[in-house]
Amino acid sequence: MQSRTVNPQKENVKITETNLTSVEGFVLLGFSDIPTLHWFLFGTFLVIYLIILLGNGIIILITRVEPTLKTPMYFFISNFSFLEICYVSVTLPRMLIDLWTQKGNISFFACATQMCFFLILGATECFLLAVMAYDRYVAICNPLHYPLVMSHKVCIWLVVGSWVIGIPVQVGQTCQIFSLPFCDSNQIHHFFCDIPPMLKLACGDIFVNEMVVYVFAVLFVTVPFMLILGSYSRIISTILKLPSNTGRAKAFSTCSSHLIVVFLFYGSASITYLNSKSNPYEGTDKLLSLFYTILTPMFNPVIYSLRNKDVTEALRKFLLKSLTL
Repeated sequence: MQSRTVNPQKENVKITETNLTSVEGFVLLGFSDIPTLHWFLFGTFLVIYLIILLGNGIIILITRVEPTLKTPMYFFISNFSFLEICYVSVTLPRMLIDLWTQKGNISFFACATQMCFFLILGATECFLLAVMAYDRYVAICNPLHYPLVMSHKVCIWLVVGSWVIGIPVQVGQTCQIFSLPFCDSNQIHHFFCDIPPMLKLACGDIFVNEMVVYVFAVLFVTVPFMLILGSYSRIISTILKLPSNTGRAKAFSTCSSHLIVVFLFYGSASITYLNSKSNPYEGTDKLLSLFYTILTPMFNPVIYSLRNKDVTEALRKFLLKSLTL
């Protein structure tokens, strides 16, 4: 069998005897289609990353040191901020390196590792958002039982469960994706190793693999989202029955920030993973991915601080104490 000429950009692809390719690595194309904006994008994403680290870090800090914020709601917000730092650190530093070097080479193992952690943290975010909705449901619909139902031990178990429940499933899904045979191209039309662009590189019939992806998407995206909707339908019903306008406004204010984050994250992620047909326009996939991988973690500190009087007051006290030391 005659050997074929390999494109220089596909330096990580090794031709085998079966007309398929043994992929030793991939090339993340990222934003290579707009090379004139490389340095602008690098500067923009670097600033965004620093904002995410600083903003979420401040929320973690003040919820730890401020006594008035030692409640279940802020315990979950603190864990959510830590999750967002981990979540964005899986993709953004790698993207910054690719923009700086203008190379997107990534090894097979590094790509699989990035996808695995991304899926695990994404599943954790879905369940943690559902836990936060349940916390608001108990606080508003069953306020007398709130201290007992949402004890510190229960809160810890809910957070731990959110972190670990998706690990075995997502590790298995990653192994399944990377055990597929890949065709001639090793170029990923994305800025990180995600399931949809990886499936586009796979050879043969991948119907079963796509069905598995959809099933897991339903389990880890749709089910928590339905739980959130169920919680908030009860919450809204209870709030509307409150006799005082002030009470209704206060109750809505404690839920509005969480709802904004939920719809930002689920809106973009659901379109990407539950779309029955692969989108032929990779730019659309990248734009949607930017929302739930980068922009949502950046907006979270703003949403949870500027819209929350308790957080802004605690931050003011913390800054005053720091300046007087």
